[in-house]
Amino acid sequence: MEVTELAEAAADRDPAVGLEAVSALRALLEELEAVHVSNARAQGWSWEQIAGALGVRRQSAHRKHARRTGR
Repeated sequence: MEVTELAEAAADRDPAVGLEAVSALRALLEELEAVHVSNARAQGWSWEQIAGALGVRRQSAHRKHARRTGR
């Protein structure tokens, strides 16, 4: 499904359709976050900078992504 289709499905009045779309959007968001965190680390960003951009604490960002980025 395309992102626009997911957004439309998330607004559907049928809970089954809406919840399925929310789940798919959540998975897409996690994937996008991981890609951008890896990119930021590769460009020398600190965990503090990444956390600030994500609106979370440094420890939270590090705990969630450190193993994936290998740093």
